Amino acid sequence: MKEIIISGLLLIQVLLVTAQTGTIKGTVSDSKTNESLIGTTVYIKGSTQGGITDFDGNYIIQKVEPGKYTLAVSFISYDPQEFEIEVKANEETVVNVSLAPATLDIGEVQVVAKAKRESEAMLLIDQKNASGIKESISSKRMSSLGVSDAAAATTKISGVTKNEGSGDIYIRGLGDRYLTTTMNGLPIPSDDVEKKNIDLNLFSTDIIGNVGINKTFDVETYGDQSSGAVNIGSKTYSDKIEIEASTGSSSNMLSDGVFGNFKSTQNMEDVSFGMYTKPYATIDAIKKQSWNTTERSFPLNRGLSLMGGKKLKLFDNDFSVFATLSHSNDFEYRNGVYKKYRMNSLNNSFTDAETFNTEYNTTGLLNLAYDFNENHNLNFNSMLIYKTTDELYEQGRNGEGYVRDQDPQEDGAFVRDQNSKETKIYINQLLGTHTINDKNKVNWALGYNWVNADEPNRIRNEVNILDENTVQFAHVGDFQQRKSLQNIEDSEVNGYLKDEFKFVDTEAKKLKVNLGGNFRMKQRDFNAMSVGVRAKGVQVKSIDNLDEALLNDALYKSGDLIIKERLPDMYSANLDVYGGFADFGFEFEKISGNLGVRYEMDQIDVEWDVANYVGRTGNLSNTYNNILPALNLKYQLNEKHSVRLAASKTVTLPEFKELAPFEYVSPTGRVTKGNPDLKHSQNYNLDVKWEMFPTTKELISLTGFYKMINDPINLAQTRGSSGNFIYENTGERADVYGVEFEARYDIIKAEETGEPGLNMVVNATKMWFNQDLLEIFQYNNKTETDLQGASGFIVNAALSYSNNKEKEFVATITGNYSDDKIFALGAPEDFDNSATLFNNEIVEKGFATVDLIVSKKLSERISLKFSGKNLLNPEIKQTQEIKPLSAEATTEVVSSYKKGMNLSLSVKISLN
Repeated sequence: MKEIIISGLLLIQVLLVTAQTGTIKGTVSDSKTNESLIGTTVYIKGSTQGGITDFDGNYIIQKVEPGKYTLAVSFISYDPQEFEIEVKANEETVVNVSLAPATLDIGEVQVVAKAKRESEAMLLIDQKNASGIKESISSKRMSSLGVSDAAAATTKISGVTKNEGSGDIYIRGLGDRYLTTTMNGLPIPSDDVEKKNIDLNLFSTDIIGNVGINKTFDVETYGDQSSGAVNIGSKTYSDKIEIEASTGSSSNMLSDGVFGNFKSTQNMEDVSFGMYTKPYATIDAIKKQSWNTTERSFPLNRGLSLMGGKKLKLFDNDFSVFATLSHSNDFEYRNGVYKKYRMNSLNNSFTDAETFNTEYNTTGLLNLAYDFNENHNLNFNSMLIYKTTDELYEQGRNGEGYVRDQDPQEDGAFVRDQNSKETKIYINQLLGTHTINDKNKVNWALGYNWVNADEPNRIRNEVNILDENTVQFAHVGDFQQRKSLQNIEDSEVNGYLKDEFKFVDTEAKKLKVNLGGNFRMKQRDFNAMSVGVRAKGVQVKSIDNLDEALLNDALYKSGDLIIKERLPDMYSANLDVYGGFADFGFEFEKISGNLGVRYEMDQIDVEWDVANYVGRTGNLSNTYNNILPALNLKYQLNEKHSVRLAASKTVTLPEFKELAPFEYVSPTGRVTKGNPDLKHSQNYNLDVKWEMFPTTKELISLTGFYKMINDPINLAQTRGSSGNFIYENTGERADVYGVEFEARYDIIKAEETGEPGLNMVVNATKMWFNQDLLEIFQYNNKTETDLQGASGFIVNAALSYSNNKEKEFVATITGNYSDDKIFALGAPEDFDNSATLFNNEIVEKGFATVDLIVSKKLSERISLKFSGKNLLNPEIKQTQEIKPLSAEATTEVVSSYKKGMNLSLSVKISLN
């Protein structure tokens, strides 16, 4: 024991002793203008030691062993330089550099050169130096991979998949409710009543500097997370003015013959430049506005974007302006099948479920940055997103549709759902950084968000095709022919204050504490109403001219058609979050990390008045008080290798839409309902990671992780005969185990300009899930299940080639595969007969995708890009095991479609 104690004391002494190392520091500037160059890469050749210049052009490389080195300095669009230097122990070697603009001008300069974290090299250095487990993708890499939005960007990060149907992303198998989304560190709201997080498809790459995912909990962030925190870093500056135009189409549009017969909803008659103007109130639209569909001419995808910036002097201080504006119009067609089973018997069946989708997206970003001096600066971001989505869904046009117990008959069922959705989002942020002295730094931010998500005129018809010349309106209730509206309005004020104190700041030892707090005050108002037409026994000649009856005033006067109204559904909700934290950071030679604790009070208040709730009205007020600790440790084995350990506790709060008992009907007819009795989940997280950085641009890592979720929330099929879906705490505990691997490697290294380079990125995640089922959710002797929405295996890969010449040619092929995952848990129809009367879980089958992106710089100002996405065009399907009482079990496809291959061509022109 004595020897062990002495050895331990000696080890501690070795770790705490000051190392005999030196420091390299300096500034990098433009040789012509003397302006500081932000984001310049400075590194020691043949090692992984290096850095990126900050907003003042400064860099520092610490803990350099004494000796002679070659210092390399490189910056896109400038001639690189190398310096022979000598580092001495306990001394600073100062190397100030002036770079001359190069004649070579590689594409996408504005992304890499002028943004602090839009460089892949800098993001890797951030990842290497971070105390937590963090991964990011830069805007330059997004461009080379053909990524068009933030949702697609996240799938290039290990352990992340995207649901092709909904656009939701899953981190380590956990979906929407287990993650959180911010922009520049401030929360941003959801645009969809069905989701907690905003649709990342709304964030085009024109406004993105980088996308990062922190997979371990940081006490400075909100506690409502488990799988990870997604942060979108907006672009901040570019001195170039560029315009880009693109066009393209889908193989589905061409091969299925819909290009010349592309349908859209009646609402498109009232859309101009992507903006919808409602001509009638819903009650008036019943008899005054057509119920038929329309057609779109020349449905070719197109887009146009413009971006630029300027840096100037204001009161003798740096002031920069950056703005971008983009507009796109895209079309998509899908064709597949849809079925629904209840108690292992067929309930609905359609073999020709068609979707025609038209989308307009206008996005603008304005960034203003002002430096009062080198210690104080302000940054203002204002972003506008205006998106209009028009979706026409039809099933049963081929006459083979089936709906059990439908009147006038079960066969020949046809459903049409026309829905347009307008989403307007305003995000405003003001951020400040103040260096009080070399020991104290303060960061603060305030944000105001406003969202309006409007479905102004949804039209739904359910009919039966009796023969080729006779169509009769279906009648099971009075609202199978209806027009409806839905509106969500969210507003939120949020902010944070962080105060960093450095107690010790030497090469050998560092000790600091971050104190601060953050808050959110979010309010939502939701309302929906429907007006139906009772049309029992009424017939028309064609499903393409329902106006023959529904706009016939004589049928209303005779009583054959009867307008039915009901009270609107509505709920209002508030979320107030107040949190405070203390985070202690330390570094003693090779050991570094942070230990933090967060106190957070979350209060959710919801009031509702909805038709499907007994008595219609109700309310709840839930308060959650939590103390959330987090520990991150890092041990630097040597210059290239390190190991990490992270442990934390987080929570998962029920969302407004999961608590409010409102029933939302999808175009296919799936009904999802909230549950006021939901409890919040408590999550315990553990990560262990080894990583190696062979060079400043290469990475190999292996991570093991474990999560225990108490009272997990899942989307499940309801108990009883409705066959709908509901959010439930389906068990007491869920366990998630996983392993992640990532590698970024230069197969062919481009040592000099003009030499070709070939690099590869591979990341893979394998996970195992298990959760118990409460007795009321058990059926057919099933007492445990996988976690809803979780894929057991995920792999992403990319291979990229560049000739690195003046007229650069880049080709990148990417692939992604995600394994099966549960879309919705099963449930018994009747608890007393749960062994025989039940609905099995619905499984979304795994599939693979492959994309190809090729770009060519034609001249100093003009470049072309071709992209082919979804080249394998896999079938995206959901299946369900059906087990009839008197037959063998079979696996049935309950939903399927193909997205088609998407081909596009774009040209980018630099105007200066």
